[in-house]
Amino acid sequence: MKIALPAGEKNMNSGIYESYGRAPYILMYNSITKESEFLDNSAVLNQGAAGIRVSQVIADNGVKVLIAPRCGENAQKVLNNAEVLIYKSVPGTLKHNIDEYFSDNLNLLNDFHPGFHGH
Repeated sequence: MKIALPAGEKNMNSGIYESYGRAPYILMYNSITKESEFLDNSAVLNQGAAGIRVSQVIADNGVKVLIAPRCGENAQKVLNNAEVLIYKSVPGTLKHNIDEYFSDNLNLLNDFHPGFHGH
């Protein structure tokens, strides 16, 4: 299973990036192979709809779980359509959040903010 997390650095010990759509990198973690891959988030260059664009990349990569501090309503719709579960991250590193997910210590994110569309 693939898990995605917003990252500020290409390092498992980096903290979770606060803004999911604007994170410089997206960590793709494969729970079967235990491999980590950091994708450059090209959506960060766009004026608006970054969350929607990065959500589509996540869906296209077969991710089943997103762990993030927050998520916009429009990005949520893309993720829901792709059957991606969205969990609320906890303070700490990317690795810590993955460990917490597998320890069943993360809650589903249920508070989605309206999108910011560069207005």
